[in-house]
Amino acid sequence: MSQVITPTSINTSPSPLWRLCRRLFRGLISIAFTLLGLAALTFFIGRLLPIDPVVAVIGDNASQEAYDKMFHQLGLDQPLWQQFIDYVWQLLHFNFGTALTTSHPVAEDIARVFPATLELATVAAILGVGLGIPAGVYAAMYRNSWFDHLIRFVGLLSYSTPHFWLGLMGLLLFYATLGWIGGPGRIDFLYEFDLQPVTGFWLIDSALSGNWAVFKNVFGHIILPASILGLSALAYISRMTRSFMIEQLSQEYIITARVKGLSWSRCVWIHAFRNIAVPTLTVVALSWAWLLEGAVLTETVFAWPGFGRYLTNALLAGDMNAVVGCTLLIGAIFVGLNILCDLLYRIFDPRTRQEDQ
Repeated sequence: MSQVITPTSINTSPSPLWRLCRRLFRGLISIAFTLLGLAALTFFIGRLLPIDPVVAVIGDNASQEAYDKMFHQLGLDQPLWQQFIDYVWQLLHFNFGTALTTSHPVAEDIARVFPATLELATVAAILGVGLGIPAGVYAAMYRNSWFDHLIRFVGLLSYSTPHFWLGLMGLLLFYATLGWIGGPGRIDFLYEFDLQPVTGFWLIDSALSGNWAVFKNVFGHIILPASILGLSALAYISRMTRSFMIEQLSQEYIITARVKGLSWSRCVWIHAFRNIAVPTLTVVALSWAWLLEGAVLTETVFAWPGFGRYLTNALLAGDMNAVVGCTLLIGAIFVGLNILCDLLYRIFDPRTRQEDQ
């Protein structure tokens, strides 16, 4: 007897490859519109600021003829919408323009200063993650204990205390008074010529060359700003980890495991922690991105030659080419990390994959 195939018996669901391509296309469209929105917002706000970019280039004492020539050269005689279209066209060719403050291409300036900020934020993130996750887990394990209250107090102190004040007090105590660490800057002048830059990360470069005296000096300069910058990451990561863990410890599978005789530590670190690993990783990734963005005041206090200080100088000088380039970079980092976290969710949590079925 032959089988009758009805329309309802035919599987019309899209293939996994098609669903993947569709998600990638939607992600690319989202990235494009997000970056375009960032560029538009920063560009038009910059044009409304009471800062004359021509004066920022040629100074106050230039003649009217030189002023008009530079005004035309910068394209400021064009309508505002035309200036924005021209700028977007340059962005599509990865040309961020020339920085008015340095007279160098913005892309070259960012490539020069960004490794310093990336190294600072990475060390701060390592400190925040290495201390924040265990602190959050133990605070949830021993809820309402003295340790839990201490972690919450440290978090409150981090959120309420200005980081520039902590930086100044840290320099006064550990550098000027005790002499335990290096001062402002990234390295002492005496060691600067002994360093052979390769990766742009001076801790790695000095270790690769085997020059441990330079490594010690670089470490002495980075440890205090990284600790102060990482304090906010520690507070946020520990608070979120504690919240995730408290929710998991109240689930029935933990109670069942305890009834079966599993130790409290094994229930927490083997079973509960596995279920909070992905959301915790998301918190860590976004915290790292926030450290890159939030290093402005820290770099200013410690005279750190990084991305935040470069952006601050560009803002004060009205250098919108540099400002927009830096803003787009930070935006691209945030968007990229969000997409990565979403991908990790779909890999490790099968429930999220059912949305595309």
